[in-house]
Formats: sequence, structure tokens, C-alpha cells
Amino acid sequence: MEKINTALILCAGFGKRLNPLTLDIPKPLLKINDHTLLENCINFIKKLGIKKIILNTFHKKKKIYDFLEKRNFDLDIQVIDDGEKILDTGGGIKKMMNYSNESTFYTFNTDTIWKEEFIDSIKKMENFYFLNDIKNILLVVNKSYSFDKNLKGDFDLIKNKLQKNSNSEFIYTGCQIISKDLLMNNENNIFPIAEIWDELKNTNELFGYEVKSDFIHVTNLEIYKKLLSN
Repeated sequence: MEKINTALILCAGFGKRLNPLTLDIPKPLLKINDHTLLENCINFIKKLGIKKIILNTFHKKKKIYDFLEKRNFDLDIQVIDDGEKILDTGGGIKKMMNYSNESTFYTFNTDTIWKEEFIDSIKKMENFYFLNDIKNILLVVNKSYSFDKNLKGDFDLIKNKLQKNSNSEFIYTGCQIISKDLLMNNENNIFPIAEIWDELKNTNELFGYEVKSDFIHVTNLEIYKKLLSN
């Protein structure tokens, strides 16, 4: 069975929904229970058995560099600067992929509090990905598990296929497996990853895998303050 060796972490965003905190601190460096969101994500990836991480930066990037320099995660972590313009999620992933010879990657958002309960589902998602020879699969959770009860569903999940309507029940957790081929065929350098998902969805090729666990997503300042007070 093939194995994914590299994880990409998205760290370039402005985190505007957490202003004014993120005017000075990049969102991945906000803390919950004395640990930054980025630290939580890196440690979780390490528990998955992955030793290579590539992450991107843009907003307040020096603070990301300084944080990683001070910490010893005992992993191969490479930082890629988006450049003069923020590349959006798809463009950022595409640029990070260009710094690796791997063909398949995990991607992670730091907005989610990643917990050990997710590990088994993610490993099963990886097996499903390779067994079915697909190009993209998203880890999703039913919105009933969400700490933030205002979060709306992103997708419907039917037999591991994702679609969308006005009453979608499943939320994208912030973890996916994606083939390099999907992004290298995109001629743009600045685009949201949702463009890729929409193309796959239109041909019934966007896959999902369900995790049944409490889902904590740092959506905005209100949710962040609630998490701090718990």
C-alpha cells in the first residue's frame, strides 16, 4: 500500500474573522490551553507518522519563522513564502507542492483543534484514497458534532461522494488528501482550492470520508473567546 509522506499546512491567511487579535499575531500562533494552533497541528501530523511538513506564510510571516526557530519539533519543516501577493488556498498549496517530488499530499488548516480521535479516520481515509485510485478526498464531519453551532454544512455525503445543496449536513474539517496532478494542470497561481473541488464535484469525482468525533473549529473571535473560557 502506498503511503503519504508529506503534509502541507496553510498558514498564510490574514485571519480577519479574529481581528483585532490577528492584526498583530498570525492566526496559527493564537493559543488555546497554552498551545498555539500551529503547534497543535504539527504535533498531530507527527502522530500520524509523517516526518516532512511544508507550510506557507504571508501575513506576519516573521513571527511564524521565529516561532519555528525557537521550537524543536524533531521534524523536517520547510517554510515557503507566498511572495508579494497572497496566493489564496489553491495557489498556496500549488506553490508548496512545487517544492516536493511527492505526488500526493495531506493538507491541513490550523483553524481546527486536531485531536487523537481523528487519527484512525484519517488513516482509513488514506487507505480509501489509494485503494480507489482517486485524486482528492476531504475529511468531513456532521455538523451535529460541531462546537460552533452556527457553522453551516459544506457538503452532502452519499457513499463517499460529496455534493452540495442548501441543507448540506457535513462540514469540511480542514484535512484533505490531494494529488499534485490536480493543481499542476491549473494555469493560475492565485485561486481558492474550492475551484478544484467544484470541478471534481461537477464530474462526481469529489470524495469525502466521515469522521465521527467532536469538531472544534476556531471560526471567529466569539468562538475563540468561548474556547478560552471553557
